[in-house]
Amino acid sequence: MSKDYIQRADKVVASTYKRFPLVFERGRGCTLWDIEGRQYTDFVAGIAVCNLGHANPEISRALSRQADKLFHVSNLFYTVPQVELAEWLVGRCFADRVFFCNSGAEANEAAIKLARKTFFDQGDFNRWRIVAMDQSFHGRTFAALSATGQQKVREGFEPILEGFDFVAFNDIEQLAAAVTDKTCAVLLEPVQGEGGIRCADRQYLKDVRRLCDEKGIMLIFDEIQTGIGRTGKLFAHEHFDVQPDIMTLAKALGNGLPIGAMLATEKAAAAFTPGAHASTFGGTPVITAAALEVLRIIEAENILEHCQKVGDYFKSRLEWLKDRYPVVEEVRGVGLMLGMKLSQKGAPVVEACMDKGLLINCTQENVLRFVPPLVITAEEVDRLVVCLDDIFAGTGTTETC
Repeated sequence: MSKDYIQRADKVVASTYKRFPLVFERGRGCTLWDIEGRQYTDFVAGIAVCNLGHANPEISRALSRQADKLFHVSNLFYTVPQVELAEWLVGRCFADRVFFCNSGAEANEAAIKLARKTFFDQGDFNRWRIVAMDQSFHGRTFAALSATGQQKVREGFEPILEGFDFVAFNDIEQLAAAVTDKTCAVLLEPVQGEGGIRCADRQYLKDVRRLCDEKGIMLIFDEIQTGIGRTGKLFAHEHFDVQPDIMTLAKALGNGLPIGAMLATEKAAAAFTPGAHASTFGGTPVITAAALEVLRIIEAENILEHCQKVGDYFKSRLEWLKDRYPVVEEVRGVGLMLGMKLSQKGAPVVEACMDKGLLINCTQENVLRFVPPLVITAEEVDRLVVCLDDIFAGTGTTETC
């Protein structure tokens, strides 16, 4: 049956993804079942999206309740769920204003536009460049693509948009040298996800904030992958005691439903006046009602505390593997955003785990990325570690662990 759907998809769906030969039918919590009935423990979570697991019943009920009342009226009007979601977000972070959209790329587009327009409105027409980081990832639309510090992502789409300068991550001297009188903002991820689970140094982020203040420019944090509890804090920048002027969110905010958000201080948001930016489907009632339920559950059920506890345990178990096998060069990350750098390509390990009923991911060719639902248990972590131990020892089988 799977082969039939795969063959049908390959005839009609754009070939922009290198898909694994699995057709999933349903999920619950951290478990997925394919159309053949095979069961998998999910350590990918839709790439750091389904933080509360699959088919969460409370989110489903919130979605259904709102769908019975109102789908869409456009942002020419106010709706209750959008107002309540915005209030929840600004009540728990540095920001005063929220712009809703549909994805992380769109949120970053909004942030880039806002940074540029701020200086335009001040009459500083030459200050429009943004300094971003090598190995960063900010999305696939043209501005987000142009801000991404990975040539492989930009290849084939040149010329990219002007106005982006790139420096090494965690190098304050390079950053300071790159900031000129044409710079309007610095854009970075507190933890680079697609870049291989690379964490910013605490002092580095403090120095970046100081530099932006000295130069009178904006600091933008892309928290699309790190936000909504992924690192054990609601937002990753809370680990560093550094606040941005603008922050972007998406992914886990909707637990699988399409929503993005750009948050900003009152001062930073002032340039977004009526007509400056818009999104037809940004913050629709159904999606914002579901996102509000996501945030309510995270708070009510102490998900952040669970993430910190299981994340620390998970990291210690990965360190145990590192001590046993030279192929494991480094373990890095925070909370349940963890990476294991190998001295060889990671794809064979991903495939071996999949054969054993465990879904993991690889980025930068040799970094195994673990971003499971935040409700993952220590027992499920142990199952994965046993399988990785088996694989690294060269005795792995295709039996389910």
